[in-house]
Amino acid sequence: MKDGMSVWLPYRRSQIPGLPDGLSYSYWDGSGPLPGDPGDVRFIAGIPAPGAERVLGPVLPRMRNLEVLQLLSSGYDHMLPLLGAMPPGTRLATGRGVHREATAELAVTLLLALCRGLDQFTAHQARGEWRPEVRPALAGKRVLVIGYGAVGAAVAARLGAFRCEAVLVARTARTTPAGRVHGAAELPTLLPTVDAVVLCAPLTDRTRGMFGADALALLKDGALLVNVARGELVDTRAVVREVRAGRLRVALDVTDPEPLPPGHPLWNLPGALITPHVAAFTDAFSPMTVDFLRRQLHRYERGEELHNVVLTTAGAEAGEQAA
Repeated sequence: MKDGMSVWLPYRRSQIPGLPDGLSYSYWDGSGPLPGDPGDVRFIAGIPAPGAERVLGPVLPRMRNLEVLQLLSSGYDHMLPLLGAMPPGTRLATGRGVHREATAELAVTLLLALCRGLDQFTAHQARGEWRPEVRPALAGKRVLVIGYGAVGAAVAARLGAFRCEAVLVARTARTTPAGRVHGAAELPTLLPTVDAVVLCAPLTDRTRGMFGADALALLKDGALLVNVARGELVDTRAVVREVRAGRLRVALDVTDPEPLPPGHPLWNLPGALITPHVAAFTDAFSPMTVDFLRRQLHRYERGEELHNVVLTTAGAEAGEQAA
């Protein structure tokens, strides 16, 4: 039991009914004064928005007794530079799985939008032009889903409803109840055979830049690329070249750089559809996150193994999240 341990949350206690009574809760979302002495904090949850590293960076070195840093994002690559600021033995946990439904929903929405040319029809509407076109259907397409974690599995399940053939890829090959999962080493063979790619993989040293010029060149003419993972998985300049040439169409919820600066070619490039890193942010975000925090804190209070612990600090070393 962890009676009286200090917990800082980005939600007020009244917003999370059913929290364990044995812990001491303070509200801090990074926007106001610290609610107490950071040195007393044992468990802190990051803000429920992009930018947790900017909020936590200044205060983490003062949390000398920290036991758990709970992120509300699926990834944790943005926190790696801050590991050295945390005391040895701190567990870093993610919100993996919490946002899978919303992220998968947007991934398939973007794929449908590209197939049916909604970006182009929207441009026609803005000009008051009635221009019927015959567009491809998503049904029957072979779609490569890269990153078979919680989000990738949810994307694959939704593609089944559209009678797509989902080809699954993760870091290592394996067999799952959903079928065969190919290893990343098979990508050069798989890429020329698919109609579309959906990126759901975490950002690691292995996945950074995995879709550079060579990988993009392997895709067939007219192929679609959707990225709901991390912008750094893709070589932006190479993507701009392929889309500008009319060979590929892309939908990107994440970009490199991010935020995408004004005047960047992707903003006005025909064949590129941009959403501003909003995949997880729906009206389901708060209820799902609150439910996850409640369950996680009950496990913490009882001294049980926490969900989604990706590493325990020991200096500045970090492990990789499984793809």
